[in-house]
Amino acid sequence: MARSLNDRLLVLRRAFLAAILACAAAGAGIARADGAPVILVVGDSISAGYGLPAGSGWVALLQQRLAAEHRPHAVVNASLSGDTTAGGRVRLDALLSRYRPAITIIELGGNDGLRGGSVYAMRQNLDAMTVAAQEAGSRVLLVGMRMPPNYGTAYVQRFDATFAEVAKAHKIALTPFFFEGFADNDAMFQADRVHPVAAAQPKLLDNVWRELRPLLDATGKAR
Repeated sequence: MARSLNDRLLVLRRAFLAAILACAAAGAGIARADGAPVILVVGDSISAGYGLPAGSGWVALLQQRLAAEHRPHAVVNASLSGDTTAGGRVRLDALLSRYRPAITIIELGGNDGLRGGSVYAMRQNLDAMTVAAQEAGSRVLLVGMRMPPNYGTAYVQRFDATFAEVAKAHKIALTPFFFEGFADNDAMFQADRVHPVAAAQPKLLDNVWRELRPLLDATGKAR
């Protein structure tokens, strides 16, 4: 009886996530030409643009930079506020099937850490997402995050090391720290001290761009 109930709850959860995914995809608002290589961004509120004016988040700025450089890539932002690596793992297969991305950017883990979640479980989820994307023919860029020191030295170090370990194990690109260059500047964050303000979005893009650019060169030519 308990197993049957759990099975039904799992089905309902998957249906709920699928509905959210459909809404997120519809809300991405980024059209692409047939045949254009897709960059799929699977992230949390940082990439979803929480608290920012529409069109000012780093993912929107990425599409603008691609156009300015006459690159054919189109960005699909499938980021959800509050998402974890577990949620991203559940959503990813459908996203890969729908968009068949040339590049997949995984920007997840921050919420796992802020909730004090298992670093081992986060590692498993990131491993699984990376393998799924690679098996779908997509190149992967993993975006790392760090936890504040009040989470304890052992947890903070283990959390930070996980991103580099995943990148090394699967030979994928890595942005070591998403907030590199401004993490200690309170003016670069909203009042919650978690979400970057609009002025920080170009910095986020620059941090990703350094590792993304070689993947762009390998997956699409300028028009």
